[in-house]
Amino acid sequence: MSKRPPPDPVAVLRGHRASVSDVSSDGELRIWDAVQHRTISSSWVHSAAHGVVCVAASPLIGDNKLVSQGRDGTVKYWDIKDGGLSRSPSLTIKTNSYHFCKLSLMKKPCASAREAEGPKHYHDMDFKGTVDAEMMSDSSGKAQENLIECSDVAHAEGPKYVAIAGEQSSEVEIWDLNTAERIAQLPQKCIGGSSNYCTKSRGMCMAVQAFLPSESQGFLNVLSGYEDGTMVWWDIRNPGVPITSVKFHLEPILSICIDGSCSGGISGAADNKVLIFSLDNPMGSCIVKKEICLERPGISGTSVRLDSKIAATAGWDHRIRIFNYRKGSALAILKYHRAMCNAVSFSPDCKLIASSSEDSTVALWELYPPHCRT
Repeated sequence: MSKRPPPDPVAVLRGHRASVSDVSSDGELRIWDAVQHRTISSSWVHSAAHGVVCVAASPLIGDNKLVSQGRDGTVKYWDIKDGGLSRSPSLTIKTNSYHFCKLSLMKKPCASAREAEGPKHYHDMDFKGTVDAEMMSDSSGKAQENLIECSDVAHAEGPKYVAIAGEQSSEVEIWDLNTAERIAQLPQKCIGGSSNYCTKSRGMCMAVQAFLPSESQGFLNVLSGYEDGTMVWWDIRNPGVPITSVKFHLEPILSICIDGSCSGGISGAADNKVLIFSLDNPMGSCIVKKEICLERPGISGTSVRLDSKIAATAGWDHRIRIFNYRKGSALAILKYHRAMCNAVSFSPDCKLIASSSEDSTVALWELYPPHCRT
């Protein structure tokens, strides 16, 4: 196994005046041209005093749509027109939730992740990177007929759900972006205000991920991570009692990301562990596939590429770490940011990685590109 020196970002997006999580902490949302690396538009979507917790987009909520979440207790649904945001949101949800937990849009299984369960293949590019060269040549070298396409086509038909930490900080709420109505609380309160399952003892909800497992017959599931390190798996059909709860972390869970097949995922926390896990829907169990111990604690963000081959974490130590998602082996450590990394994400076509930091920059990286059909 050979190593190469750390890669540089292919571009750095500068212009924010404050730290960047998914967007700026001063309430500014910028839309960037990822090819020319310039700002297309800039809007103040939430008050500067409160800032923005999260911004998210998905084909499931519509083309040229995005959702922003502010620490002002609101979630806003925006249209993107002519490269910029609409003058006002098409819908505003007053959640009265003033926490630091980022919202989650619903994720559905994608065909590319299912096909990716077959043989693996990566282009062996000549770039500067701290890279596991064995991973780059993981295929047998033969041409494969069932190679994946990374950008699945999804349609914004039916309900558009968003999961957030609730007004009560230990609860999760599900809201409908079509109607701005809250449709569920997890756990759901019984008559008299009590619940069959209590999450208060677990502390605040710190991370959520909404998804639709293929076995759920179209009913929403949610993973929620808590202050005591517990992760709880919910099925909206039985909101009073979770499918299961597990405690893999010793400190607050800060990020959960489901993979493209919605059959597992990755979690990061304030401790020094990164967990790759699988979800067994028929058995109702969550099983650790790989526990990765880091030298330094603190993972603010996690992400799994759409084809479920590569995963990434954003660390308090200013580092972006890249892993083989199936094996859990380390592939690269990306060193550019000068302050804590807040978030990391893969582009829908699987070609780019974006990382954001307290240093007010967004870095774009290009490594391990997928092998797509020609």
